Amino acid sequence: VQLQASGGGLVQPGGSLRLSCLVSGIMFRQSTLGWYRQAPGKQRELVASITSSGDTKYANAVKGRFTISRDNAKSTAYLHLNSLKPEDTAVYYCNGGRNTLDVIRQNFAFWGQGTQVTVSS
Repeated sequence: VQLQASGGGLVQPGGSLRLSCLVSGIMFRQSTLGWYRQAPGKQRELVASITSSGDTKYANAVKGRFTISRDNAKSTAYLHLNSLKPEDTAVYYCNGGRNTLDVIRQNFAFWGQGTQVTVSS
């Protein structure tokens, strides 16, 4: 399994970013995908998920500001981050599982390196 997240960077509060995650080694089209983040000193948390049929869920902290999407032809997951806040600063990761429960439980053997998002003026 390979999970290549990219698109992070330094952005001012109120700014936007688009994260991408190229996934290989899993049955991408059938998988539920999740974007996670881990801030320094905190546990990794699920911020958004999308099922194989396109149903999405978001953590309350990002609802209305982040949008998850997927391109099955490219085996790529996306996370659009808008109206960014300093508390969004974290390393962002993606992963894919058989179902939403796998994604919620973070039931994965492998993680990629993630991509750093820093929100600061």
